[in-house]
Amino acid sequence: MERRQQLQSWIAAEFPGRPFELAPASADASFRRYFRITFADDPVSLIAMDAPPSHEDCRPYIKVAELFGAAGAHVPQILRQNLEQGFLLLSDLGNTTYLQALTKDNAHNLYAEALGALMSIQLSSQPGVLPEYDRELLMRELELFPVWYVSRHKGLTLTEKQTTDLYEVFDRIVEVNLSEPKVFVHRDYHSRNLMVSTPNPGVLDFQDAVYGPMSYDLASLLKDAYIHWEEDFALDMLARYWETARHLGLPVREDFADFHRDYEWMGVQRHLKVLGIFARLNHRDGKDGYLKDLPLVLQYLRKACERYGELRPLLRILEETDPTVTDVGYSF
Repeated sequence: MERRQQLQSWIAAEFPGRPFELAPASADASFRRYFRITFADDPVSLIAMDAPPSHEDCRPYIKVAELFGAAGAHVPQILRQNLEQGFLLLSDLGNTTYLQALTKDNAHNLYAEALGALMSIQLSSQPGVLPEYDRELLMRELELFPVWYVSRHKGLTLTEKQTTDLYEVFDRIVEVNLSEPKVFVHRDYHSRNLMVSTPNPGVLDFQDAVYGPMSYDLASLLKDAYIHWEEDFALDMLARYWETARHLGLPVREDFADFHRDYEWMGVQRHLKVLGIFARLNHRDGKDGYLKDLPLVLQYLRKACERYGELRPLLRILEETDPTVTDVGYSF
């Protein structure tokens, strides 16, 4: 409650004499919280970000908001800031996420708009501006899988051979990832971080953006941990992206099969990381709401491993850790 009182005091000082109400807007997997501010004398609401300085740094958010906004993406405007206390005042992009809005009938249009916004961001890419999505970071993310998912969540200890096999696969995954063309990477571009807005979509939660593999955000979007589409639909959207990206001059692979392979292997890296993060959120942070999404992540992962012989050692480990995983089916 102390943080909320500090936030209320700051807002009151920024808008003297204007009564307002503060209500929770959303929270994410970090320590950040968001509140919607409504004023008695104005129908336009605002969003307040509460990012405790002991855990979060607002400066990357501000930097990426400027970058992505200049690229033409619809991101929140930063209206006021208090870096010492960890508060930002933002424009409100609404309260309807893609996850809430998506249906079989509107999916094509909503995803087409999301891919358009992504290409705008990618077209503005340049090296040396955002942190590199380098081998060290990719590998650190992969290691969340054995530490938090296999050991902590499943209570299993890998044999020496399994560990050797796993890290050989990790090396190969990272090798494929790093061979991709590089662009700006949002790093969490999916249905919970895209808002139905005008212009569409509103893009949120971009503070961890990096410069790295081109297919990463595509894997986040089309192999979404929170909503599942038939592979034919995802492949169609991926092919449309590839065609448009080529036309726009983005550095996609010349051959769609090579591009698709990159996307598949990038998805493997992301989903291994996600399994570890969801397990960590449960066991370390007491956030068990993500556990219901594990079966879909495992399904994506196992299907990719079945397609590529080099990933078979990982498939064997997955079959041991989750021998009774069932097909989660399709959301639509």
